[in-house]
Amino acid sequence: MKRSIIQEKSYFFALKIISFYKYLAHQQREYIIAKQILRSGTSIGANVEEAAGGQSRKDFIAKLCISYKETRETHYWLRLIRDSELAPLDKVTVLIKDCEELLRILGAIKKTTLNSQLLTLN
Repeated sequence: MKRSIIQEKSYFFALKIISFYKYLAHQQREYIIAKQILRSGTSIGANVEEAAGGQSRKDFIAKLCISYKETRETHYWLRLIRDSELAPLDKVTVLIKDCEELLRILGAIKKTTLNSQLLTLN
């Protein structure tokens, strides 16, 4: 089955987040924030997958919006980690850029889907 760009990017982002979690938990001994970023960072792709299998347009939009919110939360944790110097700047910067790309893609999908829904209502 062919996956969409957002499915692929969110999946590979989750893999990077898992590696980053391992680094934070094992190397830095930072467990609380590590668990938070693991939860939100892997939830992005899970919700994208749920959206792809949505039973209706409304279900698709709901799951996509959750994915967008989880991406924003992940972006928050990454900035917090960067600014508190819990991890080397180069490790965090790459993840922040990837996260920002996901935000742009999800935002565009959300906007397009909501606009097309409004057009069908008129």
